[in-house]
Amino acid sequence: MHCPSCGQQQVSLDTKFCSRCGFPLGVISEVLAHGGFLPQLAELYKDRKVFTRRNGMAFSLIWCVFFLLIMTPLWSIINIDELASASAIIGIFGGLLILVSAAMFLPKPAKYFGDTRAGIPGAANLPLTGHQQMPSLPAQQSIPANMYGAPRTGMWRETSELDQVSVTENTTQLLNNDQ
Repeated sequence: MHCPSCGQQQVSLDTKFCSRCGFPLGVISEVLAHGGFLPQLAELYKDRKVFTRRNGMAFSLIWCVFFLLIMTPLWSIINIDELASASAIIGIFGGLLILVSAAMFLPKPAKYFGDTRAGIPGAANLPLTGHQQMPSLPAQQSIPANMYGAPRTGMWRETSELDQVSVTENTTQLLNNDQ
């Protein structure tokens, strides 16, 4: 096992602290032993709450849609214009009031720290990094060795044949002008 902070390889899995940086490794070994999550955290977040910020915002949207798109046309069809306009006002302002109060007062939903790979078939065998283990050497290539030899005649040039390119060539000559 390696230290996630400094990368120092540890002597054994029983090591509680990194010998180089002092990072506590007890929790890291427990996380690795349980497949990437702690069962203690799963017990804490087992109870789901109904009154969360997300549910409040969804309720405000449903409220607005119900009063604007269902109740207002229904009262208009029945020819009760006072209730149609009242339901439109209740839909808009009630939805906004519920939205603002949900955003301000309701708590965020608790995060789930369970094993996210549990629903994927065959994911328990995958490493935690998410990519497959690669062999240490790449596959053997089929390029013959004589291709890597000296260049054939006419396919190479001496370095003395290359022209030196001047840095100031093709630039403006403002420095030569007397001003």
